[in-house]
Amino acid sequence: MTRRRWIADEVTGNTAALVGDHAAHLACVLRAEVGQEFDIATGDEIRRGTITTISYDRVEFALGKKQYHRLRSKPFDAPKITLALAIFKFDRMEWAIEKCTEIGVARIIPVIARRSDAHLAAAAVKRHERWQRIVRQASEQSRRSAPPEIAVPVKLKELDGVLPADASTRVVLAEAEENTRLGEVLQSQSTESEVALAVGPEGGWADGELAWFCEMGWIAASLGDTILRAETAAIVATALALEALR
Repeated sequence: MTRRRWIADEVTGNTAALVGDHAAHLACVLRAEVGQEFDIATGDEIRRGTITTISYDRVEFALGKKQYHRLRSKPFDAPKITLALAIFKFDRMEWAIEKCTEIGVARIIPVIARRSDAHLAAAAVKRHERWQRIVRQASEQSRRSAPPEIAVPVKLKELDGVLPADASTRVVLAEAEENTRLGEVLQSQSTESEVALAVGPEGGWADGELAWFCEMGWIAASLGDTILRAETAAIVATALALEALR
């Protein structure tokens, strides 16, 4: 049986620990016991961890040998995808964040767009800690060695300033008949470096926003003939990009 994976909050030598709510889930919800074994991601490797002490806010592990997985020893090293995701209704947006994490996105940047509801935009900064928990839990569930980075929300015109410097290929999704399909766009680009995808809110990017993307050198692409919900578009785009770049 495959052991459950946990991403350590603290690592010192041959000891690792989960702390806070992270530890409470294992100790109180899953009712772990001293002596149980799990796979522990320590940042640069996966090691077998045996629980040595448990409290409601701290679980410590003695780290043993490195674990090697025949199918996925380095599942998310490449390619790297940054998803710039416009803020929309939180329950659906958080579902997209969770699923894109499971698929393998490298980082997520929430973006305050013109069509983002004002009350959601105002509340977004306070959701950042929750989003960090979501990506960590989704990473553990999908057996990633580390969660994706999730940035604090930014306004659209601040986006280029927080993108990775090596994200030389930047694609904005805009459902228009004249736009080339996403897969074709990526295959036509030199994509050895990181790729950035921008997915708009419900209703899509406003005209002025699309003009800004074009001015900043982004390439407009389509996902096809149907109109997708924002969360569906984010997941499909991430999956298509990962497949096109493998």
